[in-house]
Amino acid sequence: MAAYTTNFVEAGGLNVFYREAGSNDAPVILLLHGFPTSSHQYRNLIPLLSHKYHVVAPDLPGFGFTEVPAALNYKYTFDNLAASIEAFLDALSIKKFSVYIFDYGAPTGLRLALRRPESIQAIISQNGNAYEEGLGDAWGPIQKYWKSGSASDRAFVRDNVLTLDAIKWQYDTGSKIPVVPEASYLDFALMQRPGNYDIQLDLFYDYQNNVKMYPEFHEYFRKSQVPTLVAWGKHDPFFIPPGAEAFKKDVGGAEVHLLDAGHFAVETETEEIAGLMLKFLEKNGI
Repeated sequence: MAAYTTNFVEAGGLNVFYREAGSNDAPVILLLHGFPTSSHQYRNLIPLLSHKYHVVAPDLPGFGFTEVPAALNYKYTFDNLAASIEAFLDALSIKKFSVYIFDYGAPTGLRLALRRPESIQAIISQNGNAYEEGLGDAWGPIQKYWKSGSASDRAFVRDNVLTLDAIKWQYDTGSKIPVVPEASYLDFALMQRPGNYDIQLDLFYDYQNNVKMYPEFHEYFRKSQVPTLVAWGKHDPFFIPPGAEAFKKDVGGAEVHLLDAGHFAVETETEEIAGLMLKFLEKNGI
């Protein structure tokens, strides 16, 4: 049997592509990916969880194979990404779930938690940042763009971040072993679709609004004390270890593990992350 199925579902006017595995009667794990990838990054993790859980991994708008009709005039902001994932969950009648947040999946998933706190059973953060101390030096050019909003800074980010070499660097920096090359090549190929560079640059610029929302995320953590597992590639140049440890400030029982890996820890430490997740979810009765 296949490790998972791939499907499309209409949600909020979009045709959302997603990978899915496991029994429909099992507790749900929602896997949210980051830049510049898609649900493809979870191709190896899904089979390790689906014997016990219903695992669902959508492609965010602007990524992977999710289709956004031009007639929608879709504005690429993190508020809208979260609204689209809400529509996706409604389309699949998913009411309760544990959410795996990584990179862009963090501000997307944490917005879901603010909007639907009763839906969130647990949070697994794999380099999914929610604290300013977690922002590494690699954010420098993008933070400069936030301050200026200038065409020249936008062009600098485009020419230095949206390249194949930059994507490869993001995958391999800090990793004990090189990540399979098809991952970065697929990401880069999909980025070549007409208009996609502007989509990515719009999201980079909007990311500053995620940082402004961090206090709201912290308040949610403090009030909910949601079961939280942090499995963090400690050599990530974008989201550095202090961002992992910071979860303990607001979630008393947060379980933090620093892995010998880079940004895409799920690519190289797949079995370790799956093992941590299975133990953590069982311990919390999920």
